[in-house]
Amino acid sequence: MLDHTELKNKLRAISDANAAHHVLDILESNLRRMGATHILVTGLPMPNRPIDNLVHRFRWPDQRNDGIESTSLSANDSALMLGLASNRARLWTITDGDAQHSEILAAAGAGSEMVIVPVTELHPFQAFVYAAGPSLQAGNLELSGLEALSAGVFARLRELGIISGQRPGALSTRERRVLELTAFGKTAGEIAEVLEISQRTVHAHLQNASVKLNASNKTHTVVEALRYGQIRV
Repeated sequence: MLDHTELKNKLRAISDANAAHHVLDILESNLRRMGATHILVTGLPMPNRPIDNLVHRFRWPDQRNDGIESTSLSANDSALMLGLASNRARLWTITDGDAQHSEILAAAGAGSEMVIVPVTELHPFQAFVYAAGPSLQAGNLELSGLEALSAGVFARLRELGIISGQRPGALSTRERRVLELTAFGKTAGEIAEVLEISQRTVHAHLQNASVKLNASNKTHTVVEALRYGQIRV
């Protein structure tokens, strides 16, 4: 467990690091100390977008394949959706059912513990740290420390120009504003008046956002915009 002094030292080391791999090494080292045998550090893509350029570290041996590390990651893997279910770090026990619906979880193995750490400070960009292992242990203090480290890592990666605040397929500023007002129950006419645009333009922004978020109707569009960190209410 990291004490307060250790955590400060690691955050300082992250802040001083001048290369992405040094930043990630500090985080990985801490995860290994917790018992992690599998590590994934990644941004989350928008719907129907590839994840490859958002993955920063993928050390994920496949227990079904003699521990050979996985080389590909699907943006549609259901394990990635677990990160959207909470804005705090949490522990998840992988079950046989989980493994049937996720290559990531199947590779780690049923019975393994997995830590899921959402990084929320880079809004609207979303990032996550996943760590799993049969002997992984993390109490509330460890999870809190891991949240701070993960936030520090992604903040430093942004400072180094490794990541930006935008993702391919992200909503425009005007699309976000229209959806925010929609989420508060405003009609198209009211939104048009507030933003000083036509109702036709309001509907166009809603349609564009719906396509980007792969949503089926206005309500679904608002829900997906919230899930993918595009708006806040």
